[in-house]
Amino acid sequence: MISLKVGSLTALSRLGFWRTDPQKAEQARPEPKRARALPPPARAQRPAAAPSAFRPKLVLASASPRRLGLLEQVGITPDALRPATIDESVTKGEVPRHIVRRLARAKAEAAKKLIRAEKDYAKAFVLAADTVVAVGRRVLGKAELEHEAGDALRMLRGRAHRVHTAVCLITPDDRVRERVVETRVRFRNLSNEEIGNYLASGEWKGKAGGYAIQGIAGSFVVKMVGSYTNVVGLPLTEVVSLLQGEGFPVSHLWLSKAEVETE
Repeated sequence: MISLKVGSLTALSRLGFWRTDPQKAEQARPEPKRARALPPPARAQRPAAAPSAFRPKLVLASASPRRLGLLEQVGITPDALRPATIDESVTKGEVPRHIVRRLARAKAEAAKKLIRAEKDYAKAFVLAADTVVAVGRRVLGKAELEHEAGDALRMLRGRAHRVHTAVCLITPDDRVRERVVETRVRFRNLSNEEIGNYLASGEWKGKAGGYAIQGIAGSFVVKMVGSYTNVVGLPLTEVVSLLQGEGFPVSHLWLSKAEVETE
């Protein structure tokens, strides 16, 4: 009699001395485990915009539709408009940067005085701005009459000029933050006919330098160095930076533009 030790059957099978019925072996082989079906991934829910009650309020010291439109472009809708009437006359020898800084601050401070007695806005941020166009040290203010706009355009054609805008922010605790932004713009050489037709359009009314770059006058520009929104009347990069630096949650307001997915 042959005695087989443990493991000998396996060895003999490998050498051909021990064979198993293939059909029985196939039947004895355990069935592979089926992959467990995973539930479909949950759809990510976009966060809803923060309620306006939880953010500080903002008062714009201007009635300019251009400035209001620019703020709304970056998701900021002022809670109130408090345009201030101030003396905008220019002191002789005053440089453009000083002019806009002085006037923007005067507008902001005047608006702050207006809201001090208003319960809803007494602790609001106040934002103001002022823009001038300058050729050298000569300042071209807002054109109110047609001949003023015509004189300005004839001076600007075929040459470079600078647009200066100052932004002034007064915080709820009465701290003042300011920025002055400069953009260089060069016009092509406009013909007298083009200037006359532009004046007839009426687009120049109330615009610094007698033109609105966001309109027909955009076709006058040969070259620009600096902020485009500064030329329109409110440099958005600097405004957003000032507001966020003082704790006004500008980027959180962008959430209101997102579509909140619901099941």
